[in-house]
Amino acid sequence: MNIVWAAVVMVVSTAVTVTAMLLVRRRAPEGSYFSDGDRASGVFGVLATGFSVLLGFIIFLSFTSYDQSRAGAESEATIVAQQLQTAQFLPGKARTELTGELSCYARSVAGVEWNALNTGTLGNSVNPWGVEMFRTISTVDPKTPTEQSAYDRWMDQTADREQARIDRVHGAEGIIPTPVWLVLSVISVVIFVYLLFFADPRERALTQGVLMGSVTVVITLLLFLLVFFDHPHGEGVGRLQPTAMERTVGLIDSQVKLLGLDVTLPCADDGSRR
Repeated sequence: MNIVWAAVVMVVSTAVTVTAMLLVRRRAPEGSYFSDGDRASGVFGVLATGFSVLLGFIIFLSFTSYDQSRAGAESEATIVAQQLQTAQFLPGKARTELTGELSCYARSVAGVEWNALNTGTLGNSVNPWGVEMFRTISTVDPKTPTEQSAYDRWMDQTADREQARIDRVHGAEGIIPTPVWLVLSVISVVIFVYLLFFADPRERALTQGVLMGSVTVVITLLLFLLVFFDHPHGEGVGRLQPTAMERTVGLIDSQVKLLGLDVTLPCADDGSRR
């Protein structure tokens, strides 16, 4: 959901709740429906505090997941660039094949795979170029100390790259379970209904509208913030983008030219197979 739709939903929700308050206010007894306003305010304080603590804790966990996805994308891009350098110390044929497959891997992450993340269709699929690189490195028989060191380094970087990919995609389908959303929704409705009992015809309509509207705006914004952190990929302000991997694609292309490598990419520009 982008900012425009979020703003529209917030305005509509606020209008509905304020209208409900003003309608209830017409028939409410003077002094509200509570005979003891202080006691009612104390109960409302317990409801609001419990809701805010729960929501704040969930937002913190969601932000941690969002930051993990962002850091994973950065780490993955960095490791791919490092693996290109490592590949140059491997035997000739494997060096060329791995360079092309690394370039396709980077293009796939920034292209096909990121589009799947945005639409939530990635699922548990693996990157096909990661599989191709595994097949290629499996045929390598390092003989010199340099090749053996590069082989060991490649395997370590592969493990790090795969972990970074897991961090990047782990929150693509949402990390907040359905029961949590149900609990937050029920508590929000309870707070809304409870506020209606504070309707008081002696108070000005503006005051009563601000009372209900301010609470509605705050709760709606916090829930939207939670939705944003729960789905970090996609279009819209603040969503994660493949900026780091796109930068790595450019870096790989530059290094291939500087090294004078004759590499024919086995993929299209978006990383899909030809």
